[in-house]
Amino acid sequence: MTDEEIWATVVGQGEAVGFLRAAASSPVHAYLFVGPPGAGRATAARAFAGSILATGTIGDDADRHRRLAAGGRHPDLVWVAPTGRALLVADAEGITVEASRSPIEADRKVMVVDRFDTAEAESAASLLKTIEEPPATVVFVLLAEEVPAEHVTIASRCVRVDLPPLADEVVVAALVADGVGPERAAHLAGASAGSLDRARLLADDPTLQGRRDAWWSVPDRIDGTGATVAVLVEELRAMIDGGQQILTARHEQEVADMAEQEKSLGTRGSGRRQLEERQRREVRRFRDDELRFGLATLVRRYRDLVLDGRTSAMDATGRITEVGGELLRNPNEALLLQALFLDLPAAS
Repeated sequence: MTDEEIWATVVGQGEAVGFLRAAASSPVHAYLFVGPPGAGRATAARAFAGSILATGTIGDDADRHRRLAAGGRHPDLVWVAPTGRALLVADAEGITVEASRSPIEADRKVMVVDRFDTAEAESAASLLKTIEEPPATVVFVLLAEEVPAEHVTIASRCVRVDLPPLADEVVVAALVADGVGPERAAHLAGASAGSLDRARLLADDPTLQGRRDAWWSVPDRIDGTGATVAVLVEELRAMIDGGQQILTARHEQEVADMAEQEKSLGTRGSGRRQLEERQRREVRRFRDDELRFGLATLVRRYRDLVLDGRTSAMDATGRITEVGGELLRNPNEALLLQALFLDLPAAS
């Protein structure tokens, strides 16, 4: 894989790519990639690592470094993610130990710490010295959706690289290049919230329009009774379960591939635990994204009702937006939606 090819995997982030390509030949000790899921943080980290690890090599050797890094399989690309919903002190201790180890194949080691924004204050504090003054052969790349106040000190020791949500036209262009028709690509981009990963997942989902129609019809069906709300919520959650089947099939294939790898190479260091943890996070992210998609659809519907003269619908948009913010606290889906629907006015 050439340098041009590995950077071509990062879609719609021209400013970040230009900066990182220039920095790869002589990187500093730490970088902080900030952006929402689906904007390309992980892909950019792998491309950056591949370019760093290929520095000083030529021909097939350089191509091999980049190819392995792009696939997340390079022995000197160490990917660390929290084992749960937060980066704990135990995770931080493991990062410090790994940073002390020498590279295996390349002249440098790139350590990517995913979801760094979830680090507990104590974890972040314990990593400050390691990230600020790592061994000369180590380059840190921290990935975060945002920079919480308790992480500002570490952030100030890193070179920040912003990767904003992808514009709809970028998502559309990428989907069309994948073979999706322009009209469907535009519809998928609108449901993706700037995430190419989500748009590509939804591209294989024939039930997306049905879910959108179901959310749109909520104001027509609610009547102020708990019985109706309970039925609505169960229907919507069942539709989300159906949409999740594409992700489930992908996960099952990943598990099957790992089982085959373990059969031929053994289980030690196979990464099964990390795979299972990543898959759980992806399921949680999918369901959160689906709820946000549904809530955004509801907001658009109530705004239309306001334009039609339904002044009682005006307060509904604020309530829906408030519920969207509650998703950060991992609430019970059914209870969250039931409480919301009981607060919303009917369309007629």
